[in-house]
Amino acid sequence: MKERSAWDPKGLIHESFRIEGISLEECRSIFLDWALSMPTDSDTTKALKALLEQYADAKDHPMTQVMTEGLTTVGAPRRRGGWRSRPRH
Repeated sequence: MKERSAWDPKGLIHESFRIEGISLEECRSIFLDWALSMPTDSDTTKALKALLEQYADAKDHPMTQVMTEGLTTVGAPRRRGGWRSRPRH
């Protein structure tokens, strides 16, 4: 079985691959927890690529799908509200 890595310090991704019958929704929840626990200065895209390579033999696992989707949606945080988005008169 694969080991925890520097890209998965809490072992969340590692443990998700060990759970028999885990659902896509459960993987998304674990992935969100993983993403929120990453340091703000970390390169999430690099981390996801490394983890996908580490678990390349588990192509049919739902976490693989979630991480692959994460590569396409990861980006810099965008401001979505606050006083700057309100119309000024």
